[in-house]
Amino acid sequence: MADTMASAPLEGGFADPVFDAQAAFSAIMGAFARPGTIVELEGLAQPPAPVPPAAGAFLAALADYDTPVWLDEAAKATGIADWLIFHTGAAILADPVAASFALICEPSALPSLSRFAVGTADFPDRSATLILCLPELRGGATLRLTGPGIETEASASPQGLPECFLSDWAGNRGLYPCGIDVLLVAGGEALGLPRTTQIAER
Repeated sequence: MADTMASAPLEGGFADPVFDAQAAFSAIMGAFARPGTIVELEGLAQPPAPVPPAAGAFLAALADYDTPVWLDEAAKATGIADWLIFHTGAAILADPVAASFALICEPSALPSLSRFAVGTADFPDRSATLILCLPELRGGATLRLTGPGIETEASASPQGLPECFLSDWAGNRGLYPCGIDVLLVAGGEALGLPRTTQIAER
């Protein structure tokens, strides 16, 4: 049992680090370039359960020594901190405002978006990307998405978004060109919400 527990952080990374990282990066960039489009990240990485594989693929591809990560309490309980340190070298921070990425495994406990780094007028890219784990990316209330990357409008129907998310998101969008970006994940699927996207209920 001890050997199994000791080896757990070593498992579940990219089988082919170069190819899998490129595949994950391409899919993630596509998700943010086309808001509302669900992309597939299944089969690339297997983080500690119940962290979704899509979240693991994102972090394995993009986190490194220069991109500290913040974990909510639910994420900490999964043991993913050791997995991240081993596979990416990323530091795990206690203060969300200093993190480049944040993993939220309990959406109902999502902190206010204002608690995360939004960048500055000179460096708007120095902002955080949140990975928000949800039960499903389909089957919830339909949301109307508009903005760059969307020809006219798109729709999304994720399940489990926090009640305050839409109002919080409106405030975040008003900070443009600053603001955070959010990747919604469920299982091996992901949906990107760049800070430029306007979200409204249908």
